[in-house]
Amino acid sequence: MPSQIFQPGLLDGQVAIVSGGGSGLGRAAALELAALGAQVVVCGRRLEPLEETAAAAEGGRVEAQACDIREEDQVEALVDGALERHGQIDLLVNNAGGQYLTPAEDITPKGFRTVIRLNVEGTWLMTHTVATRAMIPVGPNGHRRGGKIVNVTLSPHHGLPGMAHSSAARAAVENLTRVLSIEWARFGIRLTAVAPGPMATETFMTKYPKPVVEGVAGTVPLQRMGTEEEFAWLVAYIASPGGDYLSGAILTLDGARDNWFGPWPPRGLVGDEGKPLSEERRPKQ
Repeated sequence: MPSQIFQPGLLDGQVAIVSGGGSGLGRAAALELAALGAQVVVCGRRLEPLEETAAAAEGGRVEAQACDIREEDQVEALVDGALERHGQIDLLVNNAGGQYLTPAEDITPKGFRTVIRLNVEGTWLMTHTVATRAMIPVGPNGHRRGGKIVNVTLSPHHGLPGMAHSSAARAAVENLTRVLSIEWARFGIRLTAVAPGPMATETFMTKYPKPVVEGVAGTVPLQRMGTEEEFAWLVAYIASPGGDYLSGAILTLDGARDNWFGPWPPRGLVGDEGKPLSEERRPKQ
């Protein structure tokens, strides 16, 4: 399906890897990149949903490969295979991750380690392997190819109760993004983090507690959840020439949820015209 907002062929000649590409935000990003001309490799632990993503793309532009991003040998095989088939990797989208909603006091040591290993170590393994094998080496023409890396994190940033393990992991990934954007600038590698807020993915809508699903839009000033397409469009923009000077930034995609909890203007705190109440000033003498 053609992109709804970008011109055809915008990403012709690019090769991308999208982790967690079997569903939700990862699938949407992979299909958008492919629709714009990129060759995309989607990876994840289960092959079947990845193959469904590949089947949804036109022209065979999406390839499916099973890979557990926590396992170094599997990550190396994924990256080496992509390089053997396509000769380059221009974009890495570190979308794979995971967490579960639970009070902090109920998180077990094993559960905490699992979330940290998947979100932090998995992101690091993918990032380091792609960078050192595809983006940093000098090519036959004597030039480094460089590239772009997008790390998917989480909003809000000021604390998300019930997600202590994931909040810690995502903060680590965001600071890693900042550090590597400095260190690897000399190689032409640009890193950006995208922090989605409440997004209407199938996983969220079907697996989270019903009160959370029904009430989350009310915590967003825009009074709605984000869509998978909106996430995919942002990733495509970063991949495009429009994102060439973007590096080291944390782009929050959450309808202003990071800045305010609830609707704006707040109910009960506005005047007759819907404007926020203002201080009454004494007239000048």
